[in-house]
Amino acid sequence: MLRYTVKSGETLASIALDFRTTTDDLKAANPSLQAREPEQNEVIIIPGLPDPNTIPYRISVSISAKRLVLFSGSQLLRSYPIATGRILNMTPTGSYYIVNRQPNPGGPFGAYWLSLSKIHYGIHGTNNPSSIGKAVSRGCIRMYNQNVIELASIVPNGTPVTISQ
Repeated sequence: MLRYTVKSGETLASIALDFRTTTDDLKAANPSLQAREPEQNEVIIIPGLPDPNTIPYRISVSISAKRLVLFSGSQLLRSYPIATGRILNMTPTGSYYIVNRQPNPGGPFGAYWLSLSKIHYGIHGTNNPSSIGKAVSRGCIRMYNQNVIELASIVPNGTPVTISQ
């Protein structure tokens, strides 16, 4: 199971929302949280996601370089061009996990959607390939459809994703 360190201001409800689970499932996985909110820096179990230490992959996203890089251990496997958030809807920096996925999500999300552990944000394809390389999204990470399909075929849920400027 994924062990998560609670950040300042997070509640059981906000953590459940970010990880697409329920507060009841979080309480079941963390009996000490039955009658209280988690504390900052407390480590809790997120049910349904594997321990990231068992996953050989990690993703690094550079907002300024407009690149998503996939590593296996310390070995670079792939580097993909991306689009990121625009000024009013910046792509959030920080450490996240892929929590779920959906092929063919419809709308502007292209061929695949990989949800991040921050509600409303993900890595997805696009129905506007000319947007790749630009700061045009509402904060998500856009990829060419063939690239997001390839990425989704490699990385499992629970894969760590680090987004930096």
